[in-house]
Amino acid sequence: MNPLLEVGGIGLTIGERTILTDVSFALAPGEIVTLIGPNGAGKTSLVRIILGLRKASSGTIKFRDKVRIGYMPQKLHIDNTLPLTVSAFLALAERDARKRDQALDKVGAGHLGQQPLYNLSGGETQRVLLARALLREPELLVLDEPVQGVDVNGQEALYQLIGQIRRESGCAILMISHDLHLVMAATDRVLCLNHHICCHGSPDAVSSDPAYRELFGVRTAPYTHHHDHEHSLHGEVKPVGDRHA
Repeated sequence: MNPLLEVGGIGLTIGERTILTDVSFALAPGEIVTLIGPNGAGKTSLVRIILGLRKASSGTIKFRDKVRIGYMPQKLHIDNTLPLTVSAFLALAERDARKRDQALDKVGAGHLGQQPLYNLSGGETQRVLLARALLREPELLVLDEPVQGVDVNGQEALYQLIGQIRRESGCAILMISHDLHLVMAATDRVLCLNHHICCHGSPDAVSSDPAYRELFGVRTAPYTHHHDHEHSLHGEVKPVGDRHA
């Protein structure tokens, strides 16, 4: 299958500091790939390069022709004195009120349209940001720490919503997370990044990899899910058990 996104040998150096070294992977249509790693590992820098918001020092980014991308930033900074409602905020991206309402309904936030942005909880804010990203009807949804500032129960609900969006729309998702533990049930493949790709594969495989355990330590058993297929680093789909394909 033709990849939706191909990242080839991306490097980033700022002054004398190396942020990324030779990062390569591909993302298949409809696949969820999660980037995990410690603070300062280069996750957000990599995503900004993919989105064209930052220039890499080396390497290439290649999208399939005319790919529509929706982007959900890590957080939203709103001045408490700014009288901006959720609907008005979404209107900055989409003039059609019907489409705005549909996007809010998709993320379970249809009741928030007339609420002031500054009055939202962490989970409500993240749902509104997700609704804004969905307004583009994306083939690729890029989520930078989508559960930032959300309590544990809210995190699980948001990850379930992300999986539902993938099932209903068929879009691919590239997601950043600090913690593999909660994101396990919401992803097909994991790339563990610490300036370079330390390990990659299914969530189960990465959680038992020595490189992952060295970075994060041994954790309790994460949430898991099961597939009848697996993906290579370059997004190729192989039946489980076919180790020689």
